[in-house]
Amino acid sequence: MGTAINDKNKQIDFLKQKLNMFLDMLDAIDPEDTGLEDIDRMIEVVDELESKCREFNHRESE
Repeated sequence: MGTAINDKNKQIDFLKQKLNMFLDMLDAIDPEDTGLEDIDRMIEVVDELESKCREFNHRESE
């Protein structure tokens, strides 16, 4: 696993990068060819982003 990101600016940059990657994924998807596995993967990415937000928020409160 990677090292923990404790700097708030680095946390924000990390989340922005992940969100931009997700948006690129959405732009690249052809609705006609999108299957259930693709949708499941997008949901996983959103769940990962949400988890990271909670993790960073928790670190901030410590």
